[in-house]
Amino acid sequence: MIERIEEFFRDLFACLQIARLYTTGHVQFEKAIDKAYEGLTSILNEREELIIGIIGEEFAFEKEILFDLSKVLKPVIVYLKEREVERIAFYRGVEKRELTSFVEFLALKKDEVKKDSQEYLVSHGIKNINVGKIETSKSLKPELSKALDQQQLYADSSRSINLSLESLLSKESVNYMNLRMSLKNIMDRLIGEHQELLALVTIKRYDISTFIHSLNVAILSMHFSSKLGIAKDDCMAIGMAAIFHDLGKLYISRKIIKKPDKLTEEEFSKIRSHVTLGAELLLEHVDNLGVLPVVVALEHHLGFDANGYPKLPYIKKPHKASLIVSICDVYDALSQRRNYKNDYPPLLIYEIMMKGKGTSFDPELLDAYFKIMGVWPVGSIVSLSDSRIAVVREEDEEDIFSPCVEVIYPLEKKESIKLKETKPSLKIEHYLNPWKEGQAYLALIQKEKNL
Repeated sequence: MIERIEEFFRDLFACLQIARLYTTGHVQFEKAIDKAYEGLTSILNEREELIIGIIGEEFAFEKEILFDLSKVLKPVIVYLKEREVERIAFYRGVEKRELTSFVEFLALKKDEVKKDSQEYLVSHGIKNINVGKIETSKSLKPELSKALDQQQLYADSSRSINLSLESLLSKESVNYMNLRMSLKNIMDRLIGEHQELLALVTIKRYDISTFIHSLNVAILSMHFSSKLGIAKDDCMAIGMAAIFHDLGKLYISRKIIKKPDKLTEEEFSKIRSHVTLGAELLLEHVDNLGVLPVVVALEHHLGFDANGYPKLPYIKKPHKASLIVSICDVYDALSQRRNYKNDYPPLLIYEIMMKGKGTSFDPELLDAYFKIMGVWPVGSIVSLSDSRIAVVREEDEEDIFSPCVEVIYPLEKKESIKLKETKPSLKIEHYLNPWKEGQAYLALIQKEKNL
Protein backbone atom coordinates (compact mmCIF):
# COMPACT_ATOMS: atom_id res chain seq x y z
CA MET A 1 0.00 0.00 0.00
CA ILE A 2 2.82 2.44 0.85
CA GLU A 3 4.39 1.92 -2.56
CA ARG A 4 1.07 2.59 -4.30
CA ILE A 5 0.52 5.75 -2.25
CA GLU A 6 3.98 7.02 -3.10
CA GLU A 7 3.40 6.26 -6.78
CA PHE A 8 0.08 8.15 -6.71
CA PHE A 9 1.66 11.26 -5.22
CA ARG A 10 4.50 11.15 -7.73
CA ASP A 11 1.89 10.96 -10.51
CA LEU A 12 -0.19 13.73 -8.93
CA PHE A 13 2.70 16.15 -8.73
CA ALA A 14 3.77 15.22 -12.24
CA CYS A 15 0.30 16.54 -13.19
CA LEU A 16 1.10 19.73 -11.30
CA GLN A 17 4.34 20.22 -13.23
CA ILE A 18 2.55 19.74 -16.56
CA ALA A 19 -0.25 22.12 -15.53
CA ARG A 20 2.28 24.81 -14.65
CA LEU A 21 4.18 24.32 -17.94
CA TYR A 22 1.14 24.04 -20.18
CA THR A 23 -2.56 23.92 -19.15
CA THR A 24 -4.93 21.29 -17.80
CA GLY A 25 -6.36 21.07 -21.33
CA HIS A 26 -3.08 19.84 -22.81
CA VAL A 27 -2.99 16.27 -24.11
CA GLN A 28 -0.03 15.43 -21.84
CA PHE A 29 -2.01 16.58 -18.82
CA GLU A 30 -4.98 14.43 -19.81
CA LYS A 31 -2.77 11.33 -19.91
CA ALA A 32 -1.13 12.22 -16.60
CA ILE A 33 -4.37 12.95 -14.73
CA ASP A 34 -5.91 9.70 -15.99
CA LYS A 35 -2.96 7.77 -14.52
CA ALA A 36 -3.08 9.65 -11.22
CA TYR A 37 -6.84 9.24 -10.89
CA GLU A 38 -6.61 5.52 -11.62
CA GLY A 39 -4.04 5.14 -8.83
CA LEU A 40 -6.11 7.18 -6.36
CA THR A 41 -9.29 5.24 -7.15
CA SER A 42 -7.45 1.96 -6.63
CA ILE A 43 -6.33 3.10 -3.16
CA LEU A 44 -9.75 4.46 -2.17
CA ASN A 45 -11.42 1.21 -3.19
CA GLU A 46 -9.64 -0.32 -0.20
CA ARG A 47 -9.87 2.53 2.32
CA GLU A 48 -12.29 5.35 3.10
CA GLU A 49 -9.72 8.13 2.93
CA LEU A 50 -6.12 8.89 2.04
CA ILE A 51 -4.45 11.57 4.14
CA ILE A 52 -0.87 12.75 3.72
CA GLY A 53 0.80 15.42 5.84
CA ILE A 54 4.04 17.34 5.92
CA ILE A 55 5.98 16.88 9.16
CA GLY A 56 8.99 19.13 9.24
CA GLU A 57 10.45 18.65 5.76
CA GLU A 58 9.05 15.17 5.14
CA PHE A 59 5.85 13.64 3.80
CA ALA A 60 4.05 11.37 6.27
CA PHE A 61 1.24 8.83 5.98
CA GLU A 62 -0.32 7.60 9.23
CA LYS A 63 2.73 6.55 11.33
CA GLU A 64 5.07 6.24 8.34
CA ILE A 65 7.55 8.94 7.30
CA LEU A 66 7.91 8.71 3.52
CA PHE A 67 11.62 9.49 3.26
CA ASP A 68 12.09 8.32 -0.33
CA LEU A 69 9.06 10.26 -1.59
CA SER A 70 10.14 13.34 0.35
CA LYS A 71 13.64 13.21 -1.16
CA VAL A 72 12.27 13.06 -4.71
CA LEU A 73 9.61 15.72 -4.11
CA LYS A 74 11.54 18.12 -1.86
CA PRO A 75 10.69 21.15 -4.08
CA VAL A 76 7.01 20.17 -3.90
CA ILE A 77 7.13 20.19 -0.09
CA VAL A 78 8.54 23.73 -0.13
CA TYR A 79 5.94 24.74 -2.73
CA LEU A 80 3.03 23.38 -0.64
CA LYS A 81 4.23 24.88 2.64
CA GLU A 82 4.50 28.30 0.99
CA ARG A 83 0.79 27.95 0.23
CA GLU A 84 0.06 26.78 3.81
CA VAL A 85 -0.93 23.32 2.55
CA GLU A 86 0.51 20.86 5.07
CA ARG A 87 -2.27 18.29 5.02
CA ILE A 88 -4.10 16.84 2.01
CA ALA A 89 -7.01 14.42 2.41
CA PHE A 90 -8.74 12.53 -0.40
CA TYR A 91 -12.04 10.81 0.35
CA ARG A 92 -13.76 7.90 -1.33
CA GLY A 93 -16.09 9.20 -4.02
CA VAL A 94 -13.65 11.82 -5.34
CA GLU A 95 -14.28 12.49 -9.01
CA LYS A 96 -11.73 13.01 -11.78
CA ARG A 97 -13.16 16.51 -12.24
CA GLU A 98 -12.35 17.29 -8.60
CA LEU A 99 -8.80 15.99 -8.93
CA THR A 100 -8.29 18.13 -12.05
CA SER A 101 -9.67 21.22 -10.28
CA PHE A 102 -7.43 20.49 -7.31
CA VAL A 103 -4.33 20.44 -9.54
CA GLU A 104 -5.53 23.71 -11.10
CA PHE A 105 -5.72 25.17 -7.60
CA LEU A 106 -2.19 24.03 -6.76
CA ALA A 107 -0.91 25.50 -10.03
CA LEU A 108 -2.20 28.97 -9.20
CA LYS A 109 0.23 31.63 -8.06
CA LYS A 110 0.07 32.23 -4.33
CA ASP A 111 -1.43 35.71 -4.70
CA GLU A 112 -4.15 34.43 -7.04
CA VAL A 113 -5.95 32.62 -4.21
CA LYS A 114 -7.99 35.36 -2.54
CA LYS A 115 -9.53 33.20 0.18
CA ASP A 116 -8.72 30.36 2.56
CA SER A 117 -7.50 27.30 0.63
CA GLN A 118 -10.33 25.04 1.81
CA GLU A 119 -12.91 27.75 1.10
CA TYR A 120 -11.49 28.01 -2.41
CA LEU A 121 -11.87 24.25 -2.98
CA VAL A 122 -15.45 24.22 -1.72
CA SER A 123 -16.37 27.24 -3.83
CA HIS A 124 -15.12 25.37 -6.90
CA GLY A 125 -17.21 22.28 -6.20
CA ILE A 126 -14.40 20.17 -4.71
CA LYS A 127 -16.16 18.22 -1.96
CA ASN A 128 -13.94 15.17 -1.56
CA ILE A 129 -10.53 16.79 -1.17
CA ASN A 130 -9.57 18.65 1.99
CA VAL A 131 -6.45 20.75 2.66
CA GLY A 132 -5.13 22.67 5.62
CA LYS A 133 -2.32 23.26 8.08
CA ILE A 134 -1.17 20.90 10.81
CA GLU A 135 0.84 21.33 14.00
CA THR A 136 3.41 18.58 14.39
CA SER A 137 6.42 20.24 16.01
CA LYS A 138 8.41 17.94 18.26
CA SER A 139 8.36 20.69 20.87
CA LEU A 140 4.57 20.68 20.96
CA LYS A 141 3.33 19.75 24.43
CA PRO A 142 1.26 16.51 24.61
CA GLU A 143 -1.83 18.32 25.91
CA LEU A 144 -1.78 20.83 23.05
CA SER A 145 -1.07 18.09 20.51
CA LYS A 146 -4.10 16.16 21.79
CA ALA A 147 -6.28 19.27 21.65
CA LEU A 148 -5.26 19.98 18.05
CA ASP A 149 -5.97 16.37 17.16
CA GLN A 150 -9.43 16.63 18.69
CA GLN A 151 -10.12 19.87 16.84
CA GLN A 152 -9.12 18.19 13.58
CA LEU A 153 -11.47 15.29 14.34
CA TYR A 154 -14.24 17.79 15.05
CA ALA A 155 -13.55 19.67 11.80
CA ASP A 156 -13.31 16.51 9.69
CA SER A 157 -16.52 15.13 11.19
CA SER A 158 -18.32 18.39 10.48
CA ARG A 159 -17.14 18.20 6.89
CA SER A 160 -18.39 14.61 6.56
CA ILE A 161 -21.80 15.61 7.92
CA ASN A 162 -21.87 18.64 5.65
CA LEU A 163 -21.31 16.45 2.59
CA SER A 164 -23.89 13.88 3.73
CA LEU A 165 -26.62 16.46 4.32
CA GLU A 166 -25.82 18.19 1.04
CA SER A 167 -26.04 14.83 -0.77
CA LEU A 168 -29.46 14.08 0.70
CA LEU A 169 -30.76 17.55 -0.09
CA SER A 170 -29.49 17.22 -3.66
CA LYS A 171 -31.13 13.79 -4.01
CA GLU A 172 -27.72 12.14 -4.36
CA SER A 173 -26.37 8.98 -2.74
CA VAL A 174 -24.80 9.32 0.71
CA ASN A 175 -21.31 8.05 1.48
CA TYR A 176 -22.68 6.02 4.37
CA MET A 177 -19.41 4.26 5.22
CA ASN A 178 -17.48 7.52 5.43
CA LEU A 179 -20.13 9.00 7.72
CA ARG A 180 -20.17 5.90 9.90
CA MET A 181 -16.38 5.99 10.16
CA SER A 182 -16.57 9.59 11.40
CA LEU A 183 -19.06 8.56 14.08
CA LYS A 184 -16.89 5.59 15.06
CA ASN A 185 -13.86 7.87 15.49
CA ILE A 186 -15.91 10.17 17.70
CA MET A 187 -17.32 7.25 19.69
CA ASP A 188 -13.82 5.88 20.29
CA ARG A 189 -12.67 9.29 21.55
CA LEU A 190 -15.69 9.67 23.82
CA ILE A 191 -14.62 6.56 25.72
CA GLY A 192 -11.26 7.98 26.80
CA GLU A 193 -11.32 11.70 26.11
CA HIS A 194 -14.95 12.72 26.55
CA GLN A 195 -14.27 15.78 28.68
CA GLU A 196 -12.03 17.40 26.07
CA LEU A 197 -14.28 16.52 23.13
CA LEU A 198 -17.43 17.70 24.89
CA ALA A 199 -15.67 20.99 25.64
CA LEU A 200 -15.52 21.60 21.88
CA VAL A 201 -19.27 21.02 21.70
CA THR A 202 -20.38 23.08 24.68
CA ILE A 203 -17.90 25.96 24.42
CA LYS A 204 -17.03 26.24 20.71
CA ARG A 205 -19.55 28.82 19.59
CA TYR A 206 -17.78 30.91 16.97
CA ASP A 207 -18.75 28.62 14.08
CA ILE A 208 -22.52 28.50 14.10
CA SER A 209 -24.13 26.53 11.32
CA THR A 210 -26.65 23.76 10.87
CA PHE A 211 -23.83 21.33 10.16
CA ILE A 212 -22.09 22.20 13.43
CA HIS A 213 -25.41 21.88 15.26
CA SER A 214 -26.00 18.43 13.73
CA LEU A 215 -22.51 17.31 14.75
CA ASN A 216 -22.94 18.67 18.28
CA VAL A 217 -26.28 16.93 18.75
CA ALA A 218 -24.75 13.68 17.46
CA ILE A 219 -21.79 13.91 19.89
CA LEU A 220 -24.01 14.79 22.84
CA SER A 221 -26.48 12.02 21.97
CA MET A 222 -23.78 9.35 21.69
CA HIS A 223 -22.09 10.41 24.93
CA PHE A 224 -25.40 10.55 26.79
CA SER A 225 -26.47 7.16 25.39
CA SER A 226 -23.19 5.52 26.34
CA LYS A 227 -23.45 6.87 29.89
CA LEU A 228 -26.94 5.37 30.09
CA GLY A 229 -25.38 1.98 29.42
CA ILE A 230 -26.62 1.63 25.86
CA ALA A 231 -24.51 -0.68 23.66
CA LYS A 232 -21.88 0.98 21.45
CA ASP A 233 -23.52 0.02 18.15
CA ASP A 234 -26.84 1.39 19.37
CA CYS A 235 -25.13 4.60 20.51
CA MET A 236 -23.74 5.01 17.01
CA ALA A 237 -27.20 4.37 15.53
CA ILE A 238 -28.60 7.13 17.75
CA GLY A 239 -25.74 9.39 16.66
CA MET A 240 -26.56 8.69 13.02
CA ALA A 241 -30.21 9.57 13.63
CA ALA A 242 -29.15 12.77 15.41
CA ILE A 243 -27.18 13.90 12.37
CA PHE A 244 -30.31 13.86 10.21
CA HIS A 245 -32.89 14.98 12.77
CA ASP A 246 -33.35 18.44 11.18
CA LEU A 247 -33.00 17.41 7.54
CA GLY A 248 -36.52 18.63 6.75
CA LYS A 249 -35.75 22.09 8.14
CA LEU A 250 -32.62 22.27 5.99
CA TYR A 251 -34.58 21.33 2.87
CA ILE A 252 -37.27 23.92 3.59
CA SER A 253 -34.68 26.58 4.39
CA ARG A 254 -33.06 26.02 1.02
CA LYS A 255 -36.35 26.26 -0.86
CA ILE A 256 -38.28 28.89 1.11
CA ILE A 257 -36.25 31.01 3.51
CA LYS A 258 -34.15 32.47 0.67
CA LYS A 259 -37.37 33.58 -1.05
CA PRO A 260 -37.29 37.41 -1.33
CA ASP A 261 -41.11 37.79 -1.22
CA LYS A 262 -43.43 37.38 1.73
CA LEU A 263 -44.15 33.76 2.59
CA THR A 264 -47.59 32.39 1.85
CA GLU A 265 -49.70 30.62 4.48
CA GLU A 266 -48.95 27.37 2.68
CA GLU A 267 -45.20 28.03 2.98
CA PHE A 268 -45.52 28.77 6.69
CA SER A 269 -47.35 25.48 7.07
CA LYS A 270 -44.55 23.70 5.24
CA ILE A 271 -41.96 25.13 7.63
CA ARG A 272 -43.99 23.81 10.57
CA SER A 273 -44.10 20.40 8.92
CA HIS A 274 -40.32 19.99 8.62
CA VAL A 275 -40.48 16.88 10.81
CA THR A 276 -42.67 14.96 8.36
CA LEU A 277 -40.74 16.24 5.36
CA GLY A 278 -37.45 15.10 6.92
CA ALA A 279 -38.89 11.68 7.61
CA GLU A 280 -40.12 11.40 4.01
CA LEU A 281 -36.69 12.33 2.64
CA LEU A 282 -35.00 9.78 4.90
CA LEU A 283 -37.39 7.01 3.89
CA GLU A 284 -35.62 6.98 0.53
CA HIS A 285 -32.36 5.99 2.28
CA VAL A 286 -33.57 3.34 4.72
CA ASP A 287 -31.49 0.65 3.02
CA ASN A 288 -28.26 2.43 4.02
CA LEU A 289 -29.20 4.53 7.03
CA GLY A 290 -31.80 2.28 8.65
CA VAL A 291 -35.21 3.26 9.98
CA LEU A 292 -34.11 5.03 13.18
CA PRO A 293 -33.25 8.35 11.46
CA VAL A 294 -36.79 8.36 10.01
CA VAL A 295 -38.30 7.82 13.45
CA VAL A 296 -36.16 10.48 15.16
CA ALA A 297 -36.74 13.04 12.39
CA LEU A 298 -40.48 12.52 12.78
CA GLU A 299 -40.64 12.46 16.59
CA HIS A 300 -37.96 14.84 17.94
CA HIS A 301 -40.55 17.62 18.47
CA LEU A 302 -43.32 15.28 19.60
CA GLY A 303 -42.51 15.63 23.31
CA PHE A 304 -42.53 13.09 26.11
CA ASP A 305 -46.30 13.54 26.53
CA ALA A 306 -46.83 13.26 22.73
CA ASN A 307 -48.59 16.65 22.71
CA GLY A 308 -46.01 18.35 20.49
CA TYR A 309 -45.90 18.05 16.71
CA PRO A 310 -46.71 16.44 14.39
CA LYS A 311 -49.98 15.16 15.79
CA LEU A 312 -49.65 11.38 15.91
CA PRO A 313 -52.70 10.00 17.75
CA TYR A 314 -51.51 6.42 17.38
CA ILE A 315 -48.26 7.13 19.31
CA LYS A 316 -48.53 7.43 23.10
CA LYS A 317 -44.81 7.78 23.73
CA PRO A 318 -41.92 8.58 21.37
CA HIS A 319 -39.04 6.17 20.78
CA LYS A 320 -36.29 6.41 23.40
CA ALA A 321 -33.82 7.56 20.74
CA SER A 322 -36.18 10.43 19.87
CA LEU A 323 -36.36 11.44 23.53
CA ILE A 324 -32.56 11.39 23.83
CA VAL A 325 -32.01 13.42 20.65
CA SER A 326 -34.73 15.87 21.69
CA ILE A 327 -32.90 16.72 24.92
CA CYS A 328 -29.55 17.12 23.16
CA ASP A 329 -31.14 19.14 20.34
CA VAL A 330 -32.71 21.69 22.68
CA TYR A 331 -29.62 21.84 24.90
CA ASP A 332 -27.35 22.65 21.96
CA ALA A 333 -29.83 25.08 20.40
CA LEU A 334 -30.09 27.02 23.67
CA SER A 335 -26.31 26.92 24.12
CA GLN A 336 -25.77 28.44 20.68
CA ARG A 337 -27.61 31.57 21.78
CA ARG A 338 -24.54 32.54 23.80
CA ASN A 339 -23.17 34.35 20.77
CA TYR A 340 -26.18 36.58 20.42
CA LYS A 341 -27.48 39.60 22.32
CA ASN A 342 -29.91 37.48 24.34
CA ASP A 343 -27.40 35.47 26.33
CA TYR A 344 -28.47 32.03 27.64
CA PRO A 345 -25.96 31.10 30.38
CA PRO A 346 -25.80 27.47 31.56
CA LEU A 347 -27.94 27.98 34.67
CA LEU A 348 -30.72 29.57 32.60
CA ILE A 349 -30.54 26.70 30.09
CA TYR A 350 -30.97 24.24 32.97
CA GLU A 351 -33.96 26.16 34.34
CA ILE A 352 -35.63 26.45 30.92
CA MET A 353 -35.27 22.75 30.21
CA MET A 354 -36.49 21.79 33.67
CA LYS A 355 -39.74 23.62 32.92
CA GLY A 356 -40.30 21.03 30.19
CA LYS A 357 -39.79 18.09 32.53
CA GLY A 358 -42.63 15.62 32.13
CA THR A 359 -44.08 17.40 29.08
CA SER A 360 -41.39 18.07 26.48
CA PHE A 361 -38.79 15.83 28.12
CA ASP A 362 -38.75 12.42 29.76
CA PRO A 363 -38.24 13.23 33.50
CA GLU A 364 -35.79 10.37 34.13
CA LEU A 365 -33.76 11.10 31.02
CA LEU A 366 -33.62 14.82 31.73
CA ASP A 367 -32.40 14.26 35.29
CA ALA A 368 -29.83 11.76 34.00
CA TYR A 369 -28.65 14.20 31.32
CA PHE A 370 -27.80 16.96 33.77
CA LYS A 371 -26.33 14.45 36.21
CA ILE A 372 -23.92 13.46 33.43
CA MET A 373 -23.33 16.89 31.88
CA GLY A 374 -23.70 18.99 34.99
CA VAL A 375 -25.20 22.45 34.96
CA TRP A 376 -21.87 24.10 34.13
CA PRO A 377 -20.22 22.43 31.09
CA VAL A 378 -16.55 21.49 31.14
CA GLY A 379 -14.58 24.49 29.88
CA SER A 380 -17.01 27.09 31.25
CA ILE A 381 -15.39 30.23 32.66
CA VAL A 382 -17.06 31.12 35.96
CA SER A 383 -16.87 33.64 38.77
CA LEU A 384 -16.79 32.10 42.26
CA SER A 385 -18.45 33.44 45.38
CA ASP A 386 -15.03 34.60 46.70
CA SER A 387 -14.56 36.71 43.51
CA ARG A 388 -11.92 34.43 41.99
CA ILE A 389 -12.21 33.35 38.34
CA ALA A 390 -12.09 29.65 37.48
CA VAL A 391 -12.66 27.24 34.62
CA VAL A 392 -14.78 24.09 35.02
CA ARG A 393 -12.60 21.00 34.62
CA GLU A 394 -14.81 18.07 35.68
CA GLU A 395 -18.45 17.42 36.54
CA ASP A 396 -19.65 15.97 39.84
CA GLU A 397 -22.57 13.61 39.28
CA GLU A 398 -23.47 13.72 42.97
CA ASP A 399 -23.87 17.51 42.94
CA ILE A 400 -24.56 18.94 39.48
CA PHE A 401 -24.19 22.53 40.73
CA SER A 402 -20.73 21.97 42.25
CA PRO A 403 -18.19 20.78 39.66
CA CYS A 404 -14.44 20.56 40.05
CA VAL A 405 -12.89 23.87 38.95
CA GLU A 406 -9.41 25.25 38.41
CA VAL A 407 -8.65 28.80 39.53
CA ILE A 408 -7.15 30.92 36.75
CA TYR A 409 -7.30 34.39 38.34
CA PRO A 410 -5.70 35.61 40.46
CA LEU A 411 -3.16 32.84 39.96
CA GLU A 412 -0.85 32.65 42.97
CA LYS A 413 -0.57 28.91 42.58
CA LYS A 414 -2.25 26.25 40.45
CA GLU A 415 -5.28 25.15 42.45
CA SER A 416 -8.02 22.66 41.67
CA ILE A 417 -11.12 22.83 43.86
CA LYS A 418 -14.00 20.39 44.36
CA LEU A 419 -16.66 22.94 45.22
CA LYS A 420 -18.86 20.61 47.25
CA GLU A 421 -15.95 19.88 49.63
CA THR A 422 -15.06 23.51 50.39
CA LYS A 423 -15.55 24.96 53.86
CA PRO A 424 -16.76 27.66 54.05
CA SER A 425 -18.79 26.65 51.06
CA LEU A 426 -17.75 28.07 47.69
CA LYS A 427 -20.20 28.23 44.81
CA ILE A 428 -20.43 29.49 41.27
CA GLU A 429 -21.92 32.98 41.18
CA HIS A 430 -21.83 33.81 37.48
CA TYR A 431 -21.05 32.33 34.09
CA LEU A 432 -18.66 34.46 32.00
CA ASN A 433 -19.39 34.26 28.28
CA PRO A 434 -16.03 33.53 26.53
CA TRP A 435 -16.91 35.94 23.72
CA LYS A 436 -17.96 38.75 26.06
CA GLU A 437 -16.97 39.31 29.67
CA GLY A 438 -14.98 36.04 29.80
CA GLN A 439 -12.83 36.85 26.78
CA ALA A 440 -10.14 38.49 28.89
CA TYR A 441 -9.53 35.14 30.63
CA LEU A 442 -9.16 32.94 27.54
CA ALA A 443 -5.41 33.57 27.38
CA LEU A 444 -5.09 32.44 31.02
CA ILE A 445 -6.80 29.13 30.22
CA GLN A 446 -4.42 28.56 27.30
CA LYS A 447 -1.48 29.45 29.56
CA GLU A 448 -2.62 26.85 32.09
CA LYS A 449 -2.76 24.19 29.35
CA ASN A 450 0.79 24.92 28.34
CA LEU A 451 2.33 24.98 31.83
